Amino acid sequence: MTTRIDRRMLLAMMGAGGASALAACAGPGSGGGGEQDGPDTDGAIEGEVSFAHWRAEDQEAFEDLITTFTSEHADVSITQDITPSNDYQSQALNRLQSSAVGDIFPTFRGAQFTQFVDAGVYTDLSDQDFVGNYEAGLIEAGQSDGTQWGLPYQVVLPMPIGNLDILSDVGYEETPTTWDGFLDMCDKVMSAGITPLAWPGGAPGDAGQLYNSMIMNLQPEEDASAQLEAGTLKCTDDWFLEMLAKYAELRPFFQSNATGTSVEPIQQMFVDGEAAMLVTGSYHIAAVRDLGAEFPMGLYPPITTDSDPTYTGTYNATFILGINAASDVQPAATEFLRFLSDPANAQVYADATVQHVSVSGVEYSNPDLMELSPWLERDDLMLAARFQFDDLDIRNAVEGACIEVVGGADPEAAAENAQGIIDERL
Repeated sequence: MTTRIDRRMLLAMMGAGGASALAACAGPGSGGGGEQDGPDTDGAIEGEVSFAHWRAEDQEAFEDLITTFTSEHADVSITQDITPSNDYQSQALNRLQSSAVGDIFPTFRGAQFTQFVDAGVYTDLSDQDFVGNYEAGLIEAGQSDGTQWGLPYQVVLPMPIGNLDILSDVGYEETPTTWDGFLDMCDKVMSAGITPLAWPGGAPGDAGQLYNSMIMNLQPEEDASAQLEAGTLKCTDDWFLEMLAKYAELRPFFQSNATGTSVEPIQQMFVDGEAAMLVTGSYHIAAVRDLGAEFPMGLYPPITTDSDPTYTGTYNATFILGINAASDVQPAATEFLRFLSDPANAQVYADATVQHVSVSGVEYSNPDLMELSPWLERDDLMLAARFQFDDLDIRNAVEGACIEVVGGADPEAAAENAQGIIDERL
């Protein structure tokens, strides 16, 4: 593992650390927050296993995998306990601590993961051999204090998606490696009568994905977003103002009324060839394929420096799988996690959901996953910075400043407005 990845590991821990106060007590099977032993794997692989999660869109894929697993382990049954994501965030801790559900379970990256570790819900997976099945640089979001509590399973690449037919026609079959190159590419696309950047500025959750690329080579510290939230860095600092100035440079290249556009219209623009790039992330590729897109696609993150970028892209861990310390069927639950960690089974999940996984050695059959999978092997990807924020009001203020600048606001005024909101929260 490189030094850079070690620093990113620290980022993941620090970005999530603000949520530890949410944990009210240590969970069953724990000697206190963060002191859990590894799961019991010596017992018989048998019993009724509850798989609690919020991933309704993955239900069918998981059910197929469960069928395969239980055909190999006749003494095990696995039931999916699916609740809406908001309910899972607010109720899952109490339900898992009571061991009513969730022998195996996921958490969201960041605040919820830290909360569950501190509450003693996760068991230590560090010594499990199947942890070695994962790309080391993609699972730090499941680590804390050097311990592997959970395994980030699904990986998304929240970077602009490019229409390779359009971009290769203007001389950019590959991603520009400098800021000037990115602007030149956009200018050539616009000269061809095509909108360079289709961006859903009216949908904050998707609009904010651009922040991940814009900040990655400008931030003074790798936990800069967490420091903005803590007040040790400010939106009025020179580096943040430089980022907002670069957002302003992109103004001519967005579609009209960019700050008032939702996701569906810009997806359709991209599908129809009216826009060269869809400025969201890899998680939208399946959607635009369903809308009829037939052209090849690649990733085109803006590199906001003209020399020696620290990072060439960004990624995010969608959910982190772990074993419940209160479970009475830990051997069976752990065996199922081992099963999911096998590259052949991870491929089944990936192809069914059209999403990448952090398991190494997966041979994707979906053409888009195959095309983008080399990104997962890079050692210069940054864990998505926008998910360092635990306070959503502060995140919205920071990303709102970026949206305001695209809409025409002066960068300094937008920064001062955002910092005022942060100061009120602090």
